[in-house]
Amino acid sequence: MSVSKRRLRDSDLEGLTELAAAAADRGTALRALIAEYLTSACRFCADLTGARQARDHEGLAEVVSALMRAVGDATVALTEGYETAHRAAIRGEEATRREFVDDLLDGRTDLGRLAERAERFGLRLVGPHAVTVARATMPFSAGDGATRYVEEALTARFSARDVLITTKDGLLVCVYPGPVAEVPPFFTTTVRNAVDEQYQVAVSRLRPGPSGIVRSYQEARSTLDLATRLGLTTEVVDASDVLVFQVLGRDRAAITDLVAIVLGGLEGARGGPQALLETLTAYFASGCLNTTTARRLGLSVRTVSYRLSRIRQLTGYDPTDPDQRYILQTATLGARLLGWPTRPLQPAD
Repeated sequence: MSVSKRRLRDSDLEGLTELAAAAADRGTALRALIAEYLTSACRFCADLTGARQARDHEGLAEVVSALMRAVGDATVALTEGYETAHRAAIRGEEATRREFVDDLLDGRTDLGRLAERAERFGLRLVGPHAVTVARATMPFSAGDGATRYVEEALTARFSARDVLITTKDGLLVCVYPGPVAEVPPFFTTTVRNAVDEQYQVAVSRLRPGPSGIVRSYQEARSTLDLATRLGLTTEVVDASDVLVFQVLGRDRAAITDLVAIVLGGLEGARGGPQALLETLTAYFASGCLNTTTARRLGLSVRTVSYRLSRIRQLTGYDPTDPDQRYILQTATLGARLLGWPTRPLQPAD
């Protein structure tokens, strides 16, 4: 080359690219690969035929120029081969992690094998775990700015073996062990800092083992959906706080019949059932205290008393009677779950 002054052949560059790819697969650092190549090049430059044959300064300059061009081309080929292999390895690792996450949250694989695979990603599945999920106006996706921000903040605050941050179906998901109780509030704060739009967080209950993670994830998702249906605007919704709605929702036909039978008479009220239903909701939330109910609704105590009397007349159930109160309260919760009276009741059959 020092004599012909030609550029490296394509076959030479392809060989260097394959060499670099093999080095990347072995885990050799790029800087170590380049350093080794330049060291070899320096040894080669110590005895250049072209340099010895050069008759003047101009001829020597041509030799040096050809050599530098060859070293540059070779360095570029090595770097491209290494980076291509490295990107392929990253994509393969991401695909493997995505498959693991889907299996973990969907429960689609052997639990024993799942625990072994979890170790590869630094997650220990022993003991009870809970799942916290976040939904924002803009869906979360793997690698986006908000997801990276939350993941870096959580792994910096807690051990990477204690939390798993991932995305699924547009939700941001955090799996964490039960003893680390400060994860949900920190997760919520980090999500608040990461997104500029409206968001909501749901927290599941603790459950043991890999199968418990599946159930906790499903519970957290259903809690978010339920919060939307109930019109809850709180930043964080705990699954335990809406458990009664989960129970009621499991038999939609029964709760529909209950609402229709117990509260259907409210449709005979002047202006419809909405005001009386809101009074019932506030009354039960206040511990069945007229004064507190009046303060919550911005009404007089006399008005609240009148409305409770009117409810008794229209439904046949007395909110002030402890024996009848539970039926009315259950029906009121069911009405919120079904969106009644805004949405008409659908027949059970």
